Amino acid sequence: MLEVPLSRAYGDKIPVTSIPDFQPLYKQVYAVFVRRISEGAWRPGQAIPSEQALARELGVSQGTVRKAMDTLASENLILRRQGKGSFVAEHTQEHALFRFFRLARPRPARERVTPQLGEETVRSRSANDVERARLALRKGARVVEIRRTRLIDGAPKVVEKIILPLGLFPGIDKQRTLPNTLYSLYQGVYGVSISVAKEELRAVRANKGDAKTLGLEPGTPLLQIDRVAVALDGQPVEWRVSRCDTRDIVYAVDVN
Repeated sequence: MLEVPLSRAYGDKIPVTSIPDFQPLYKQVYAVFVRRISEGAWRPGQAIPSEQALARELGVSQGTVRKAMDTLASENLILRRQGKGSFVAEHTQEHALFRFFRLARPRPARERVTPQLGEETVRSRSANDVERARLALRKGARVVEIRRTRLIDGAPKVVEKIILPLGLFPGIDKQRTLPNTLYSLYQGVYGVSISVAKEELRAVRANKGDAKTLGLEPGTPLLQIDRVAVALDGQPVEWRVSRCDTRDIVYAVDVN
């Protein structure tokens, strides 16, 4: 079993971390690093100690540390800068849009489109059964419901419903304005970093509300993107349903 203290150079005293030894050693080291990020010992944008320093601290080889760092980099949790070292990834507006928003113009251009924020409403209320199930909430939990229209080239193309646990994001429903990309707010204000977004796509028909907002006839085909965003600690923190008019845009993803 790997038992290491999280470095006090990166925050207040943090208890010893114990990682089960049935995992490969690099996976144990990776888990230590993820915990440092999720608990704020390593802050967004902060430089990470060198592989040599981390290897000495944890009592493992530099190769083991490098493999763990490679995994963090592949998951976009850290960024490597040539000649400068490794840094904890920040969910800046640009970074979050590039990583999580996958609508693009069709071929041959196939360039990502940048959505702009249109109309928005925000309210807090009790979570319903479906929302509690999707976000692993207890009975009686309250949520924030955000409804947004997203514009592309000035025209409404996406309607979104976003559900957040109010207990995890206290006061977010009271903010005067919310940023175009919420993930930067989650990380910068609430210390919640999104590690993965789990999406399901399906074809749906525009209902009357969709049709009015998007300027379509009811029944027009739309692409629905159902996404649950998960934080570093494995907790689901956002349920988002986006219904998209894809007559002149596509959902683009590269598969390696």
